[in-house]
Amino acid sequence: MASDSRTGGIPPDPLPLPGAVGWSARLAVAGRVGLAAFGGYGVAALATALGALVLPLSRAEAVTAATEASFAIMAGAVIFVFAAATLIRATLGIAACAAILTAGLWLAGGFAATGHA
Repeated sequence: MASDSRTGGIPPDPLPLPGAVGWSARLAVAGRVGLAAFGGYGVAALATALGALVLPLSRAEAVTAATEASFAIMAGAVIFVFAAATLIRATLGIAACAAILTAGLWLAGGFAATGHA
């Protein structure tokens, strides 16, 4: 390896790259990943339970249709989390969606004890 005559053979100090990512940005991405995984799963599960109760189909068909729709709901939640401007907005959006679905599930009688399985 040829030495540089201007530096006397000493390599230059490493400088941070212009596009280097700091720890706060890494934690924000990790937070989005966690929110997308757990929040998306929660929203998809609530939507599946609500859909299984309110879809005007036979019980087996309603459960199947709601379960199939949950895959699209989960994907939509993941896209929303990563498209939101900040992690706080993404969290508030997922929490608001979960609260609305929980209220709908409660109104549909999803939390009532029926005494049979």
